[in-house]
Amino acid sequence: MRRITIWLLSTVAALVLLFSYKTSTMGAGGESSAIASGSDGGAGSSWSATDDGAGTDSGSSGSSGSSGSSGSSSGSGTATGSVAQTRWGPVQVRITVSNGRITDVTTLQVPDNNHRDQEINDYAVPILRQEALAAQSAQIDTVSGATVTSDGYRESLQSAIDAAHLR
Repeated sequence: MRRITIWLLSTVAALVLLFSYKTSTMGAGGESSAIASGSDGGAGSSWSATDDGAGTDSGSSGSSGSSGSSGSSSGSGTATGSVAQTRWGPVQVRITVSNGRITDVTTLQVPDNNHRDQEINDYAVPILRQEALAAQSAQIDTVSGATVTSDGYRESLQSAIDAAHLR
């Protein structure tokens, strides 16, 4: 009888611990990531050309089509990629183009629903940015541990490159 009581209490304790375990994707973290500061909810890509090559934004938030003058592979300006919907949340980037080369990649949105998402993206996004600048294309490697974000980043980056009419 004593063995059964100990076994039953051990089983109940294990079940309580199992059901009280919180995974990294269950709750809202409450903190904001420094990377995920953008709020552009646009679904499409947009291009904004500049005459001076400074790469300023056209100010049209949420635009689905092209804005500004038409870009070319030798143009300068900014291009905002479409929002890539991933299983953990949206990913969106904006590129700055000068003389037909990508000079900067700004992350507008990344998944930040909890602390773990923020940790992953705080680590992965700078690596993805450096890879994109070095490759001058969306043909970049996946960051280990951030596969979903990497896939969304590549998708949005390719959309921005297409909007800027680069290769």
